Amino acid sequence: MVVARARARSATLSFNLAKGPRTKSAPAAPSARPAAKGAPSDRPGEAIRSDGPRYIVVEGPIGVGKTSLAKRLAASFASELILERAEENPFLETFYRNRGQSALPTQLFFLFQRARQIEQIRQSDMFSPVRIADFLLQKDRLFAELNLDAHELGLYQQVADTLDLDPPTPDLVVYLQAPAQVLLKRVATRGIPYEQLIESDYLERLGEAYARFFYDFDAAPLLIVNAAAIDPIHRESDYQELLQTILRIRHGRHFFNPAGAALT
Repeated sequence: MVVARARARSATLSFNLAKGPRTKSAPAAPSARPAAKGAPSDRPGEAIRSDGPRYIVVEGPIGVGKTSLAKRLAASFASELILERAEENPFLETFYRNRGQSALPTQLFFLFQRARQIEQIRQSDMFSPVRIADFLLQKDRLFAELNLDAHELGLYQQVADTLDLDPPTPDLVVYLQAPAQVLLKRVATRGIPYEQLIESDYLERLGEAYARFFYDFDAAPLLIVNAAAIDPIHRESDYQELLQTILRIRHGRHFFNPAGAALT
């Protein structure tokens, strides 16, 4: 029954991507200075200045393209870039080989890593125009619930409570969404050896967990992007359209699913 409800919610969120928001969003304010139409906005010397969001988080499941988009946004804004750096986790490869064996140390490593990154964010230049990150601290609980058994989850929560983490609230969260088969294809393309061990079933469950998480998310303005239908990294028109949408958002829930885009 839990899986059935999760799939239903995931389907609802995916449906809303195509049809628009399930609730009426507040009108978005105009950007302060739009980028030139069709011109790359991430070339040196062309940093964007706006009165839009100053702390932007790009999120989504493995292979969806969040780090690539975060890097391009940071280049456009000439801003600070804070990356998840999953490759630093020494337990990750073992986890993908046998999730039950290394799930707890994998999650605890990420938890301690997040604590250091939060401190980095707080100590960074608060007067910097924009900061871009490719992770949201709250999503760590999502992975913990997906991968840990009840006893491990209890221990994880005790450690998290002890750390008393208080991450800054983003001005905007960009949630990239794509089906499991698209994620699997992209994971294979980028060729990280241990990621080739990831199974489509795990990506399916991960996608459902993300959909559940963001279905009720209201901690910050949210932009849900159909990342299967666009390529903002290699297709300039897609990036420019997405960038202008990001610049306009001040509050509410928004959906980015360009008309006429074909799923791949």
